[in-house]
Amino acid sequence: MSKNKEKTIPYSDSSYATKPTKFVKFLRVCFIKQLFHFFHLNLKIMRIVVGGHS
Repeated sequence: MSKNKEKTIPYSDSSYATKPTKFVKFLRVCFIKQLFHFFHLNLKIMRIVVGGHS
């Protein structure tokens, strides 16, 4: 058995969170996706508001 274990360095950049992939970065700035989610969220809010006023 080999006792070579990689040790993590406390408080290093790699010990906090994973780095986003190129696809995730693209989705964060994709205008079409953001526009779709904007209208989807507004529709959900309007359903709640209209449902509360009737």
